[in-house]
Order: sequence, then C-alpha cells, then structure tokens
Amino acid sequence: MIKNKKIALIYRSAAVLIATAGILDLLGAFQGSFNINILYFYTALSNILAIVLFIMLIVKTISGIRKDDIDNASYFPRFSMICSVNVMITFVVFWVLLVPQLAGFLPLWTFSNLAVHAITPLLCLVDYILFAKSGHIKYRDVYYIVIFPISYMIASSVAGLAGHDYGIGLPLTDGAPVRFPYFFYDFDRIGLLALVYIAGIVVFFLIIGHVLYFMDKRIRQKTDAVNQN
Repeated sequence: MIKNKKIALIYRSAAVLIATAGILDLLGAFQGSFNINILYFYTALSNILAIVLFIMLIVKTISGIRKDDIDNASYFPRFSMICSVNVMITFVVFWVLLVPQLAGFLPLWTFSNLAVHAITPLLCLVDYILFAKSGHIKYRDVYYIVIFPISYMIASSVAGLAGHDYGIGLPLTDGAPVRFPYFFYDFDRIGLLALVYIAGIVVFFLIIGHVLYFMDKRIRQKTDAVNQN
C-alpha cells in the first residue's frame, strides 16, 4: 500500500483525465457530435461511475494534503472496491463475451475503445490495490457489488421493452428491434439461455468479491500481528 497523498494525487489526476477523455471520445464529443444512445450501455455508465470515484478521491486527497497529512491516501475503501469490480465487469464481459461476437465489426484498437474497455477499468483496480487501506471491507460489500449491474440490467430491459432499440448500427440480419443491449441477456434471441449467462456473470463477480474480501481480511490480520510484535 502506498500512503503518500502526493503520489496518489498525481495518479488519480492522470486517471480522471484519461477516463474523461475516453468517455467523451466514445460519445463523439471530439468529433463535434454527441451520441446520447451510448449512455444506454453499461460501458458508458460504469466509466462514468469510475470518473465519479476518481473525483471523490481527488477532492479528499487534496483536502488531506492541505492538512499536511500525507501518510494515508486511502479514502472510501469500501466504495472503491465496489466501483472497481463494477467497472471491471466492463473489462471482462467485453473482452471475453463481446469481442468474439463483434470481431470484424467493432474497431478494437481505437483510443476510445481501449480507454473505456481496458484502461479505465484497470486504473480503478490499480488505485484500489495501491492506495486502499486494508481491513475496512465488510462481508456485505461482496453482495453490494452486484447492485449496480443488476439495476442496470433491469433498467435497460425496461427501456427496451418500452420501445428503445439498442441495435442501431449493429451487424444484425433478422430485422427485428433489439430490446436488450447485450446478447447474453437478449431474451428475444436466446430465450432462457440468458438466465444462464446472467447467473454465470453474477456468480463470477461474487467470487471475485469474496476473493477481495478474504485477501483484505488476511492482509489486515498480518498487519495486526506485525504491529503487536
């Protein structure tokens, strides 16, 4: 764990600039347009969540530096862990599930694509690993991880069933409207198999949450043992 707030501030400032540039580029801001439909997708919302986290961390870090306290750069460790896993869902789902589906259609190696699907998620995870203080995660936080993605699935499905079409610009040939943003819970096209995908993703990230929880607990136990000696 790195405790120096000045190092944390430099890292977090660079991270928020990269994350903000990535989402703005994805939305088309640098091309003189603004595609609001992008905001219907989990990728955009999870990246915005990451930006909110970095802004919160930057504000607290600056406040700590002004108080001449540079020995602890850990703030909101529980929220940081939850946000990091939430945005890492974007990383894993995109590169494992979506890339094989969109190969040859989606330009993978553009700045916007790499920023929102790889760089920003990894920046969040690295921030948590480098700066978050151990011993603060509670067991219930493991289950808080899935609140954001499940809420998104419900809200996006409601939007689709209400008439929003997620398939504009996608390489689909059946001509039917796309009422669900991602194939793995597109009940119109894969039916109840979507429940298997959803359950698998939820279980996978609950496992990740448990791993982080027990690692955090183990590190705290070792730290306490060293301090007692």
